[in-house]
Amino acid sequence: MKPIAVFTAALLIAGFLSTPAFAVGDAEAGQKLFSRTCGGCHQVGESARGAFGPQLNGIIGRLAGSTTDYQYSNAMKSSGVVWTRETLAAYIENPKGVVSGTRMIFWGISDPEKIENLLAYLQTFQPQ
Repeated sequence: MKPIAVFTAALLIAGFLSTPAFAVGDAEAGQKLFSRTCGGCHQVGESARGAFGPQLNGIIGRLAGSTTDYQYSNAMKSSGVVWTRETLAAYIENPKGVVSGTRMIFWGISDPEKIENLLAYLQTFQPQ
């Protein structure tokens, strides 16, 4: 077999076996998912406040456990986590894996596309 054919076959196989990377999510799909999955505990938007969970305005770049309108667990307050897209993605997938002892009762989301959609939606609530 010619080297170019081997290389092409290897690329095709790698493409079929790899998980697609979702660099940019769909904020509209994220809004729908947020409403169904997160909205019972968390709020975003102009009138958002802490309730059963903390409000998530400006979450990206924020120190975990730092808003003043919510009673965080000691685990969250002392975690030292700064919410980047990467740490949020990991937390959405497995909250207790990122902050052991968190009080958040959530099973996690394993679908990378859904996580990216949520992150794209949350990004719309960052300060300009």
